[in-house]
Amino acid sequence: MDPQMIKRHLAQAERHVAEGEKHLVRQRELIATLERDGHDTEAATAFLEQLQEMQGMHVADRDRLKDELRNADRT
Repeated sequence: MDPQMIKRHLAQAERHVAEGEKHLVRQRELIATLERDGHDTEAATAFLEQLQEMQGMHVADRDRLKDELRNADRT
């Protein structure tokens, strides 16, 4: 992949990571509110785990693209 294409993909991956962080914060806040108010948090916690897994994939994709761009710049 040419460096310009990698940069576009990397920018998108960076957006995914940033948005993922926002989702994680919001979900943790929701769980805290549910706990504080005495509600069941099982479903919210399960969803948080899914969000964390997806975030891991976004971070891995971003890191892979960074490596790919570094390698493309060397050639």
